Amino acid sequence: MAVFVVLLSLLVAGVLGNEFSILRSPGSVVFRNGNWPIPGERIPDVAALSMGFSVKEDLSWPGLAVGNLFHRPRATVMVMVKGVDKLALPPGSVISYPLENRVYMVGKANSVFEDLSVTLRQLRNRLFQENSVLNSLPLNSLSRNNEVDLLFLSELQVLHDISSLLSRHKHLAKDHSPDLYSLELAGLDEIGKRYGEDSEQFRDASKILVDALQKFADDMYNLYGGNAVVELVTVKSFDTSLVRKTRTILETKQTKSTASPYNLAYKYNFEYPVVFNMVLWIMIALALAVIITSYNIWNMDPGYDSIIYRMTNQKIRMD
Repeated sequence: MAVFVVLLSLLVAGVLGNEFSILRSPGSVVFRNGNWPIPGERIPDVAALSMGFSVKEDLSWPGLAVGNLFHRPRATVMVMVKGVDKLALPPGSVISYPLENRVYMVGKANSVFEDLSVTLRQLRNRLFQENSVLNSLPLNSLSRNNEVDLLFLSELQVLHDISSLLSRHKHLAKDHSPDLYSLELAGLDEIGKRYGEDSEQFRDASKILVDALQKFADDMYNLYGGNAVVELVTVKSFDTSLVRKTRTILETKQTKSTASPYNLAYKYNFEYPVVFNMVLWIMIALALAVIITSYNIWNMDPGYDSIIYRMTNQKIRMD
């Protein structure tokens, strides 16, 4: 059963100046180094193509190369960090691309993750347990008594709990169904709004987040035996006006007449070649069957090949 996890809210928004990074990937999935921008709305298509699935529209993005078609990753982990356009990731081990347009994140939670803390009270209580991340993280300028800092730390706690849950339920990582994890982290954005992006708290939180993401990527990558793709999307801000404008345009297009004065054919979808080949070869098979049957009937010897003619001939002789 495929696993889908979404933290906090569903995002459909305009993205302004951000980055799409590949933290971990198996050898069967090839990402090329280059400064090729990727539209935000095509990120789910990148995840689908990297796992061997087809998409409705062809993706002409050179960042994703053709890998091993017979050895596809069993999982894709997509983490979105809000409030920063890019993070100071270790050079050399990460491939990054500019991100533009909108980002779409969808999914639902598997029942095994129902034990995760989701409300603010649950998150706060989880942080002050003995095995929480507060006992291992260097807080530096962050405070345990500030609600904004606790929100940021609680998101790191959820990352840790996800990998811990999967380590206890390893059958989820060993089944034959591909898994997709989609997470949104907004704690860093809240710290930036509270203290400012030039503050010591924001710098310390960014460093802590980078270390936590690296550990989370290693844990998820190892849980799937090195056969998982871990992606990172950093989003500085969201322009909700772009969402409203896009919806208005789509509604206008739906009500507008699609008739063309030039009598042009409609655009075929991705299922057209499949249906065309099915119809074509079934028609050829039926035509061959009719031709072969007609040829055999035409060259049939009534006195030898057909039992109907043979029995009729014997009855005539007896009469």
